[in-house]
Amino acid sequence: MAMSAQSIDWKSEVKEIVERHGGKPEYLLDILHEVQAKVNYLPQEALLEVARELDIPLSKVHGVATFYSMYSIQPRGQFIIRVCESAPCHVMGCDAVIAALESAAGARMGETTSDGLFTLEYTSCIGVCGVAPAIMINDRVYGNLTPESVVEIIAEYRARERGE
Repeated sequence: MAMSAQSIDWKSEVKEIVERHGGKPEYLLDILHEVQAKVNYLPQEALLEVARELDIPLSKVHGVATFYSMYSIQPRGQFIIRVCESAPCHVMGCDAVIAALESAAGARMGETTSDGLFTLEYTSCIGVCGVAPAIMINDRVYGNLTPESVVEIIAEYRARERGE
């Protein structure tokens, strides 16, 4: 995350994004994706500006932003950790992996760590049942997980952020 939501002039930022998409409401998903990329969530002020710029009801913009799991209207960490909760992942030991993940990250499922580094979320399936249990961190998939490997993965991300 490069900026905080408060430091952004959402009126001009959203106007620029909407103009790149021709000001067309049919590009709402793409527009929301670009807006979210600025601070890793969709602040209310930004949603309001999207509605204004596209001349559509705020309720429609909010509805789309809350319907799709790829969007969040709550602040999230720099790294979104999605934990697959499909049947194959559960059968292969997902509960122990989740417990280790929560402990290593320092947050429970559905929460963001106090340092803003990680947000832990459930997802219904990430499509890698052959390597269950699995998680996805942003766009990277990790499979064949054990409680120990999850601890190592979290430690690697923390070390990378410290520049080690």
